[in-house]
Parts: sequence; structure tokens; C-alpha cells
Amino acid sequence: MEAAYRLAPRRPVEAMGRALIVVGGAFALIVVFLAAGLVLARNPLPLPVLLAAGIGLVATLFLALARYNAAVALGVLLLAAVRLEPAPADIVFAVAIATALATGRFGLERVPLSVTLLVSLFLSLNLLAAVEVIDAARAMQFFAITLYLGIFGLWLTGYVRSVRRARLVLVAYLVGAVVSAALACLALFTPLPGREAFVTGPRAQGLFKDPNVFGPFLVPAALLLMEETVKPRLLRLRLPTKLLFIGLLAAGVLFSFSRAAWLNLAVGTAVLLLVLALRRGGGRRAMTLFVVLLLAAAALFAAVSATSSSGFLRERASLQVYDAQRFGTQVSGIDIATHYPLGIGPGQFERVSELSAHNTYVRALAEEGVLGMLVLLGLMLATLGFAARSVALGRDTYGVGSAALLAAWCGILANSMFIDTLHWRHLWLLAALIWAGAAAARYPSRYLG
Repeated sequence: MEAAYRLAPRRPVEAMGRALIVVGGAFALIVVFLAAGLVLARNPLPLPVLLAAGIGLVATLFLALARYNAAVALGVLLLAAVRLEPAPADIVFAVAIATALATGRFGLERVPLSVTLLVSLFLSLNLLAAVEVIDAARAMQFFAITLYLGIFGLWLTGYVRSVRRARLVLVAYLVGAVVSAALACLALFTPLPGREAFVTGPRAQGLFKDPNVFGPFLVPAALLLMEETVKPRLLRLRLPTKLLFIGLLAAGVLFSFSRAAWLNLAVGTAVLLLVLALRRGGGRRAMTLFVVLLLAAAALFAAVSATSSSGFLRERASLQVYDAQRFGTQVSGIDIATHYPLGIGPGQFERVSELSAHNTYVRALAEEGVLGMLVLLGLMLATLGFAARSVALGRDTYGVGSAALLAAWCGILANSMFIDTLHWRHLWLLAALIWAGAAAARYPSRYLG
């Protein structure tokens, strides 16, 4: 009886929540499309590209209406391509979210209340800080992406509510990551047609505009595959196939030559091994994974030697001349916060500094003030707490390994000290999977459709 009472819908609250979702979601979509129009006005595209984009938008709308899950899978798959903003995945997800709003599939009941409040408060502080903006167009574009990603994270949390949907998201993400890693590595060392699209100089970047984003994008995929290798749940793959994919992802991270991505993978792998070792009967699994990682490291060492990349690898692993400039820029971000307690507004850091913040928390401190930074940090740590609690309770996100999710989130937190990660699409995807896992225990099996 008590369980039934907890699960019974509360009509007034539910109606108010749905109304707020519809209004807020509609506002978010309007802002996103206005920002997209602003970007196109500043950087006009050729007519054939615009026509192709229009056809693609209409096709995506029909797909979302006819095959909603297929549209979501397409969006997750396209997360591997973020060369421009809005990215192709953003358009697909915007259509999927609009479809969810129109058909009543968007609800906040599955999102932890603390997450909803923190995301809403951070977005509100972005608007409050906008009174100090220098470049209004840049502020609108930057805030539109932040707003869209916040809504995206909340929507995806509610979407992942069954094993079937969790598998769909996981498979689409892994396919995008593995294919992207394979193409980037091939383009780096072979005369692959169109190789310039996947590399920048001696660094792999896939279809991202920066190798420092490409490398970290592959890390959660590698960690999820690692846990699936020692404890299969969702993937119907043979062991040799999983090992091959892990090797490709690790190679992509290595050849992105991103030191922050290496740190991300190292932290994530260490946390994953530790969690597996501490679980009951997990010593053998941890040792199995450790042997797999040793074999992968040996294969990567051989690849580095065979491709004569060892010299550039040593150069990237050492301190760079611009590191001091980056740390100086972060100090200036702290100084900005002392003069502007409410922040200088979204996307304005580069307008007052020659370099980007290269630190998510410093960017938030400068752009949204002390309160904004504390709210964002609170969201990050709350997500860490949800991930750790799922690990402690032995609870997965409908089959997506909780150990890998915790490990990947720890890696991103470390990565965020050296790179602006706020607009990383896979950060919000990973957060949504953690939030969905935190809420899963409250819902019985009748919600597994």
C-alpha cells in the first residue's frame, strides 16, 4: 500500500510540472533556433548545404514522429561529429525533444529533484550574469547551447527507463566512438581519402574541431566496454571483438595526443579497477581486466614504435611553453570574479582574455560568479554522489555498468580542471545515465517498456 501511494501520480503537481516543462522546453527550443540563425547569419552556408540541412531537418522530424527510438539512436550516434555548433546531433535531439514535448513523453518525475533544481538555478544565474555581457551575440549563442544541453540532460534521464532503451543508447554511443577512433587512426597513418577531415597535423581529432575533445569522447566508451568485458550485460559481442574495440578506443585516445585525455583515461581506469577489486568476488575480474589492459598497452607501445610517433609522444608528455600562459589565464579568471561577483555573462571569458579558461570551474567562476561556480560544482559533486551510491548498492542503470559510469565521471571531473567541458555533449549523456540509475530504484518493472 505504501509503495502504491508513493507511485501514485499527484495530479496538481504533475500538471504544474508538465506545464513548466512545455513552457520551458518551448522557450529553450526558440532560443536554440534563434542562436542557430545568428550563427548562420554570421557564417552563411552555401545554398546546397542549406538545402541539405533543410531536407535533413524535415526527414528527422518524420523519423521522430514515426520511429522515436530510432531518432534518439541517430542523435547519440551523431555525437561523434561536433565540428560546428549547432552540431548534427543537436538538430536531431532538438527535434526529438520537441516531439517528446508535443506527445507528452517529456517528464521530470524520473530526474532527481536536486538535479532539476541545480540545473535550473545554474541556467538562471547565466541569465542574471548576462547584464554584464560585452558581446551580446556571443552570450546568446553560448547560453543557448548551455540551455539546450541542460534540457537535453533532463530529457535523456527520463528517456532511459528500460533495458531496451539503455542498450540502444549504449550501442549507438559505442558505434559512434569506435568508428570515429578507427577512421581517425587510419587517417593518421594511411593515405585514407579525405583524411584531412579526421586529423590535425600529427594528432587524431575525428569529426571534432579539437583533439582535446575527441580523445575524452572516447574514454567513457572504453570504460563501459571494459566493464562489459568482465561482466557482460547488454552487449552481444564476442570477447575478441570487445578487446579489438577497446584497443581501437585506447589508440584513439593515445593518438589524440591530449594530455588531459590521457589523464581522463588513467583516472577512469584506476577507479574502475578499484571498484571491481572491492566488489565481492571481484578480484578475479579486476585481475582479468588488468591483464587485458597490459596487453592493450603492449599493443599500443608497438603501434607507437611502428609509426615513429615516440618522439612526438615524449614532446606532448612534457610541459609545454603555453602551460604557464594557461595557468596565468586561470588566475585572471579568479581576478575577474573579484570585480564582477555576479559574473561577466555566458561566453564572455574569451572577450576579456586572449586565451580560453581551460578550466570548467574557473570559466563558471568568471562568467556566472561565485554562486554560479558553486552551483555547477554542486551539480558535478551531486552526480558523483549518485554514481558512488549506485556502485555501493550494486545498482546499474538498466544494465549500463555503475562502476564504469563512476569511473568515467571521475575522469571527466579531472579533465575539467584542464579543459572547458561544460559544452561536451557526452558529459551530459554520461550525467543523464547516472541520474537515470539513481532514479531507477523508485520505479517497478511495469515501467520497463
